[in-house]
Amino acid sequence: MDNALSATNAAPMMVTPIEAPTFVQRMNGLPLRSKLTMGVGLLALAGAVLAVTLWSAQGDYRPLFTGLADKDGGAVIGQLSALQVPYKHEAGGTILVPASQVYELRMKLAALGLPKGGTGNAVGFELMDKSSIGQTQFNERMNFQRALEGELTRTITAMSDVADARVHLAIPQQNGFFREQQKPSASVMLTLRGGRTLDRSQIAGIVHLVSSSVPELAPKAVSVLDQTGALLSQNSGDAGNGLDSQQLQYKQQVEAGYNKRIFDLLEPVVGRDNLRSTVTVDVDFSQTEATAEEYRPNQGANTQAAVRSSQSNEQSNANAALPTGVPGAATNQPPVPATAPINGASAPLQAAQGGGGANNSRREQVTNYEVDKTVRVTRGAVGNVKRLNAAVVVNQKQVTDAKGKTTSQPVPAEEITRLTDIVKEAMGFNAERGDSVKVVSAPFIVDKTEPVDVPLWKQPWLTDLLRSAMVPTACVLIALIAVFGMIRPAIRAAAPLPPEEKPETVDEVVDDPELLPGVEGMPRLEAPLHNEKLERARTMARDNPVAVANIVRDWMAGEAA
Repeated sequence: MDNALSATNAAPMMVTPIEAPTFVQRMNGLPLRSKLTMGVGLLALAGAVLAVTLWSAQGDYRPLFTGLADKDGGAVIGQLSALQVPYKHEAGGTILVPASQVYELRMKLAALGLPKGGTGNAVGFELMDKSSIGQTQFNERMNFQRALEGELTRTITAMSDVADARVHLAIPQQNGFFREQQKPSASVMLTLRGGRTLDRSQIAGIVHLVSSSVPELAPKAVSVLDQTGALLSQNSGDAGNGLDSQQLQYKQQVEAGYNKRIFDLLEPVVGRDNLRSTVTVDVDFSQTEATAEEYRPNQGANTQAAVRSSQSNEQSNANAALPTGVPGAATNQPPVPATAPINGASAPLQAAQGGGGANNSRREQVTNYEVDKTVRVTRGAVGNVKRLNAAVVVNQKQVTDAKGKTTSQPVPAEEITRLTDIVKEAMGFNAERGDSVKVVSAPFIVDKTEPVDVPLWKQPWLTDLLRSAMVPTACVLIALIAVFGMIRPAIRAAAPLPPEEKPETVDEVVDDPELLPGVEGMPRLEAPLHNEKLERARTMARDNPVAVANIVRDWMAGEAA
């Protein structure tokens, strides 16, 4: 027995190495709660990574169109979907697309006629192309009116400041049996773009366009309104009721011009923010017209008479010569030359001679001279300045004494007089016209406004930065919580234990100074570590029961081997 025991002790005790469990086995050995925590952490991490990826992939979106109608917005969105372009639709008819594709998409949509704007439903003269056989005269007239309204709408909306327009024409039916025909009229409803206004020339152009497109439509029968219902056009007949907008604008321009002259001259003298002035202009907008005719003679010493008309009449009456003498045979003889009587004897009878005829003449002449006539038409100028009133206030001077104390002193009278003369020359003072200028010196009360200290967390740039960084920061925070709070503890629990630097032997565990027989040839065993060490002790007892028995015997006897 002792020989066998000695042989057994002499033989080295071989320990079979135990294979370490794999990571999968360790994961399977974890409690259910740890497994659920790790699964939730992995899902949160994957969601955070996906959110950051999608947010970064969206890029910068810019407005493609703003303020679109529902019909135009639907057409644009349908076209963007066909082009496979990502978009965002916000309230107010705003469509956002990636910033790199804004201008390209606008050109493509413009080539397709999108957006159509407010005139998308306006029908022009193409309505006349579709005519039915059974169409009545009333239908033809209504189609023509609709086509004319549509063409006017298209033309008006071509203006850059007009977003939409509607034109209503009231064209009465012309009938030759009526003595007095009704005149047509028109109304134009404008929808202006944000922040845009129309000046008087543009409104007059719209009125002229509509009136020229409809026969016998007078400009005063055209009314133009904006989207707020305010009347933009003004009939000429209303000008006599008071100042119109153009006259008020002219008056304000004149007053602003005089104010600018005063400021330009006095600011370098009294300093900036030390001057206040106002100018009131009385403008004469009355229109006068006078016609005069003057008549005067033109028979002056150095003036040649101007002949207006001249008439001359000449008449002459002549009678034929009648025969004279004693009738008879002797008178029928040809005349003989006359001879003087001889010795006083009587002369023979003479033949009949031709008698002399009667001659009457008459002459008349009438001359009309022109009288001078002068026709003079005088029209008074509109917008003449009738009177100017100017009031100027100059701040008092700030004087600092030797002790450094600052006091206000009024401007001297001599300087006030000098400033008054400058103002009179600047505004063209005319005493005969009744102009008045008043320059006074008074202290200016300046309210001290302390700057508002806006805290850092209310700064606009910080608010924008936080708003833009909110999504990625939240995703990163969720990922960190998932990694360090859920996934990492589970991985550490499933990881293998680190090997010890110097494993304990059986002798060290027993704490016995005497070694067992044959202990030099036996391998040094590690002390059991929890379950793993206990399993190793069981394996050694099964493989080498003699050695284990000796150890137990020594423990119980308290003796050395």
